[in-house]
Amino acid sequence: MLKKYPLSTFVFLLIIWIVLYSNLVAFADWVVSMLPVHSDSHLGEALAFFIYDAPKVLLLLSGVVFFMGIINTWFTPERTRALLAGRSLGLANILAASLGVVTPFCSCSAVPLFIGFVQAGVPLGVTFSFLIAAPMVNEIALTLLFGLFGWKIAMLYLVLGLMVAIFGGLVLGRLHLEKYLEQWVQDIPKKQISFQVEATSFSQRIDAGYLAVKEILGNVWIYILLGISVGAFIHGYVPANFMASFMGKDAWWSVPLAVIFGIPMYSSAAGIIPVVQALLAKGAALGTSLAFMMSVVALSLPEMIILRNVLSVKLIGLFIGIVATGILFVGLIFNIVL
Repeated sequence: MLKKYPLSTFVFLLIIWIVLYSNLVAFADWVVSMLPVHSDSHLGEALAFFIYDAPKVLLLLSGVVFFMGIINTWFTPERTRALLAGRSLGLANILAASLGVVTPFCSCSAVPLFIGFVQAGVPLGVTFSFLIAAPMVNEIALTLLFGLFGWKIAMLYLVLGLMVAIFGGLVLGRLHLEKYLEQWVQDIPKKQISFQVEATSFSQRIDAGYLAVKEILGNVWIYILLGISVGAFIHGYVPANFMASFMGKDAWWSVPLAVIFGIPMYSSAAGIIPVVQALLAKGAALGTSLAFMMSVVALSLPEMIILRNVLSVKLIGLFIGIVATGILFVGLIFNIVL
């Protein structure tokens, strides 16, 4: 049963959320300045990354989950199943990947999205098509690529990224890997989880959003902080010149190596594209740089840590292998064509 929250509570919390999010940079700078660490040191950069990104990701995730909880009161599992699960697998994968492109979800949203799709009865392969496309190919990445490199590169990136998402999902779906989901995820279709509730009034929909945040954020916050800690270490201690030194070499192993180095990183598409621009300015190849970017946003170690809450190690390994193969293909195509 939903607990009744007054509209004034929602407005108050929304104002608090906006104030906190809009002052994250100032807050992080202030905290770092109070620490006995030089801001330009490796440790200082790592701490600044964590102090800024931890509250940012938690705030974003709470906002995403809250509005997903509200949206779920309209878009029931039955409607989602009608949209995706009712289609042929190939068409469903195309629709799921396309939906991932136009939705502003990052890898930190993977768990609640995964749960919602599983509960709706969407096949596992179709779900993976969405999870691959959502962080890797989105409107932010396309807009920045268009502004930096032109429409041809942006379009080629869109087409190849969709291919990775569609065919990656198809391959994973063909393997029938549902038994490698964590047991509590396998049990989701058998029962309604608590934040999937019937709501008709505005206040009830708001209440459903609160309950979604409590249920999902309460389960995954520790994975998020662990993932950001890994990303902060890499951010502070891996020099950019080192990355550019091997990404600019015209050798067959440059693209695989870029993918390997990209996986432990943590960033959104919006955060990593400026890095790609800097790497290109230092002589890195475009295909190698884009492969690095795609591995960062689609196969990041923090995302895998978060997904470990719902997937077995074997399924995560298969997911990484198939998607990494697709990213290698994209990088090699870019290096050959351009």
